[in-house]
Amino acid sequence: MKSDIWRRESDVRKSDTWKPDTANLLSEILNSPEIKIAEPFQNSSDLPGRLVAIDLGAKRVGVAISDELRVTARPLDFIQRRSWKDLLSRVAAIIEGYDARGLVIGLPLNLDGTEGPVAADARRLAENFRRSLSVPVFLQDERLTTFSARSEMQLAGLKSEEMEDQIDSESAAVILRDFMSADHTRNDLPND
Repeated sequence: MKSDIWRRESDVRKSDTWKPDTANLLSEILNSPEIKIAEPFQNSSDLPGRLVAIDLGAKRVGVAISDELRVTARPLDFIQRRSWKDLLSRVAAIIEGYDARGLVIGLPLNLDGTEGPVAADARRLAENFRRSLSVPVFLQDERLTTFSARSEMQLAGLKSEEMEDQIDSESAAVILRDFMSADHTRNDLPND
């Protein structure tokens, strides 16, 4: 590539600094026939780092976070659901605080795989998150995750009162583990 991306030697002598001309560099890279611009992320593995998962409930939203290698998922404190603005603010703060690279939202399908009104609401909220956040948003089938989470907590010896306090976020952790171990490209929400 022949270009004036770097300042000429005479310019360097005048300013005693040698800096790339970033505007020209970016323009040249974008217009170069050798460089192809990547499509939007089709798979969460294309974007390494932590993921946040949420399990949307009518009153509470369960939250979980993965490790940076996306091997494990652990529950965080649930979010009391008050309003869209409050939910967005809290989820955005968690994403920023953990430097997460994506958001996974549980999609509550019926047992036969069809979508009902609750799934439609989850899709609507997922689209709102996609428009409001700077990270990719993914949907993950959450059928039987509460049952699975409850079973895991019973095996861990938790009492029923403790389980009720933790079930939402434990379900989010199950959703996240399922997402990390599955081929989830069919449920991605493309980012504009």
